[in-house]
Amino acid sequence: MTMTPPPVSPSSPSPVGEGSPGGLGAAPASARSPPNSRAAFAATHPLLRAPIVPTLLRLAAPALLLVVFQIAVSVADTYFIGRLGTESLAAFSMVFPLVQLLQMLSGGAMGGGVSSAVARSLGAGDEAGARAVVIHACVISIVAGLLYLLMMLLAGEAIFRLLGGAGQPIALAMVYSNLLFTGAIFVWLSNTFSSLLRGSGNIRLPAVIQVVASLLHIPVSGILVLGWAGVPSMGLRGAAIAYLCSSGAAALLGAIAVFRPGSRLRPRRADLRLRREGFVRILRVGGLSALSALQNVGGALLLTGVIGRYGTAALAGYGVGARLELLIMSVVFAFGQVLVPMVGTAVGAGDDRRAKRAAFTGALMAAVPCGLLGLVAAVFPTLWIGLFSDDPAVLATGSLYLHWVGPVYCLLAMGTTLYFASQGAGKVIWPVLAASARLLAILGGGTLLTALGAPLWAICALAAFGIALYGSLTTWKVYRVSWRI
Repeated sequence: MTMTPPPVSPSSPSPVGEGSPGGLGAAPASARSPPNSRAAFAATHPLLRAPIVPTLLRLAAPALLLVVFQIAVSVADTYFIGRLGTESLAAFSMVFPLVQLLQMLSGGAMGGGVSSAVARSLGAGDEAGARAVVIHACVISIVAGLLYLLMMLLAGEAIFRLLGGAGQPIALAMVYSNLLFTGAIFVWLSNTFSSLLRGSGNIRLPAVIQVVASLLHIPVSGILVLGWAGVPSMGLRGAAIAYLCSSGAAALLGAIAVFRPGSRLRPRRADLRLRREGFVRILRVGGLSALSALQNVGGALLLTGVIGRYGTAALAGYGVGARLELLIMSVVFAFGQVLVPMVGTAVGAGDDRRAKRAAFTGALMAAVPCGLLGLVAAVFPTLWIGLFSDDPAVLATGSLYLHWVGPVYCLLAMGTTLYFASQGAGKVIWPVLAASARLLAILGGGTLLTALGAPLWAICALAAFGIALYGSLTTWKVYRVSWRI
């Protein structure tokens, strides 16, 4: 799928966002003025001059529309697998944190490093530097995708046993995992291409690509999981194949968008040389961000392991309840992906005050709807849990979890959005340390509560405390830290 750029007259500036409809309407500094002319660049670039709130809303709108489709995918997959029974739902719940980790590492962590590197290069008027990011980012994605697959093939069963799985749920989880993670490289590449486009200011096209992938995923999943249209039911294997199809399609469309003739991100011959500093520029932000993602998902894995000791139904109920956090993260990502180029461009241009204003404005815009959603889920949890199971034990566990964590979803949204903004600034150490504090709290608290034989509500309260700790620490430290370069 390609998108034809609008005609640009010689006297008008070319769009930042690859000339696509998602572009921001101004050329980078190198296209209009000497590369070192920050003042001339800042005087005309819309990310540096336009009002913050309207700009955030306009650029986040395609991603917010994408949230609807991502929610549909999440609900559809969980619903289809829920129809297979509680054991399949428990297996799905065990694999879910590892799918979430894959997405967070490739899209949120390393993807943020890629977007930040592109945005800061363009903010400083360095187009060649932005093109060099493309090649280095692709190499990182291919290697990381292969390593993730190898990890799951070698250690998948051991991980699921640590999560409290046993018997048939373990067998089902292995079937689902081994097939699904063969597509890890597709996930890495699709998220990398989306991050490259977003870093250049093109927010709309990555959203369009993901919508197309979502529209492919839902019917394929229904057909293969439940056996629609006369096709034999493949159970969890069908869900894995649907994931492979949608992620592969997204990777292909993203590659076309980045490498097509006329793309300003398309590397030239001189950009193909791999350099140590090219990897460092991405990994300096993406590597630290990956540590944050590992810690956040590590906390989720610890909780999954502790709750798994309460039985298969409890594990399934927790998995369904925690699935709502994916919806929260989708809303957060809609604003966070905009903040990476907004903050990165402002920091690259030397305007750290505007970068901070944009960061906290975007964080509040994400926290309000997520907080309201969390409160509704806490008061009426069966509206969500009941979509996927009618097992009383599953309903009870999922409802108990949402009673505790729903009220702190606003802090989860606030902290995670500021984490994305920190990626744009190239300074993610404090969000990473906040994630460390959350992991240590869950590790220490979970060990103590397990030793004491604590009731399940205490584990859910610990999960809520971890979220509140992460969100509060991140907000406070980002407010205090300087982004000046």
